[in-house]
Amino acid sequence: MAGVSRSAATSSSQESHTQDARIGRAIEELDTPTLLLDRAASDRNLAKMAGFFRDRSAKLRPHFKNHKCVTLAKRQMLAGAVGMTCAKLGEAEVLVENGISDVLIANQVVGSAKVERLVQLAKRARISVAVDHMDQVEAISRAAATARSVVRLLIEVDIGMGRCGLPSSEAVLDLARKLQGMPGVEFGGLQAYEGHLVNVVDREQRRILSRAAMGLAVETRQLIERAGIPVSCISGCSSATYDSTGILDGVDEIQAGTYATMDRQYVRLTPEFEIALSILVRVISRPSLGKAVLDVGVKGAGAEFGVPAIREYPDVVIPFFLAEEHVVVNQTPEWLIGQPLHLIPSHACTTCNLYREIVAHEDGVVVDIWPIEASGRLA
Repeated sequence: MAGVSRSAATSSSQESHTQDARIGRAIEELDTPTLLLDRAASDRNLAKMAGFFRDRSAKLRPHFKNHKCVTLAKRQMLAGAVGMTCAKLGEAEVLVENGISDVLIANQVVGSAKVERLVQLAKRARISVAVDHMDQVEAISRAAATARSVVRLLIEVDIGMGRCGLPSSEAVLDLARKLQGMPGVEFGGLQAYEGHLVNVVDREQRRILSRAAMGLAVETRQLIERAGIPVSCISGCSSATYDSTGILDGVDEIQAGTYATMDRQYVRLTPEFEIALSILVRVISRPSLGKAVLDVGVKGAGAEFGVPAIREYPDVVIPFFLAEEHVVVNQTPEWLIGQPLHLIPSHACTTCNLYREIVAHEDGVVVDIWPIEASGRLA
């Protein structure tokens, strides 16, 4: 597959097999909290998403920010991805250091220190980055020309997210014109993300709204092309919109991320994918009848999309995270102190960033330990 060899994809796996005594143990024997991934379920998710795009014009460029794990990224590449997307320059450095040769930083890179890292990284791999202002373009151009590297630029279009990106097609065309012929950079196309719509629960409504939003990026592409400037790519979309905006004419790359692990929120949006990620936790207190306290809190489980769930007891009510290190569960069965449970976080992306490794398992047995190499890479 593009960008990574099969031998590279298995090297970290082989190393963990020779060094980690947890391999072969039942997962319930592990210390807690431990971040777990059902490897078979994740592999089915990877195959399902890759298969969806295999015969389509748009290609899959998964978002590394979901899991930040090189082993899982390489499995995505082997399944058919054309490259990886990431949110931070530090994540891109981790990917390139580990053999991924085509990386999009779907964010603006600003500041002399970061720009110097960016242009040096572009000497080692095909690096693309989002821009939305001429000041960003000029800084990258100067540094890249000095370093004798080339950085591919995707102009970001704000299609309703209200975050980064230019708000009008005319402004995007103006920036595209200005960067033509500048040294050290090349115009690679557009980036657009309909993130303000991915959590619309009704699937048909989400499809209609997201296609209308991404249509603004397609219209921008057409305006630029009518001006005589080729647009080789529109990159965007998500795991929740892969089958709506991902099949829109004019969209070329899909930055889906969460499908690799899934979480409590995304399984509501795309139930065709399986929840592979969980946190092994234990009951540490039973302060009163029907109430239990678990040994993880907001420092161990992302909660931006609401409360977590208990895999074994889907009907148990979890009203809130009580504190940094505790979850309080009400209306519990008669759980015993020390009992292991599987917590399903509401947000996989922020959860994975809190850990340094993923314990991969199948049929309840540990099969591998995967480092989360980009955990905490915020710069």
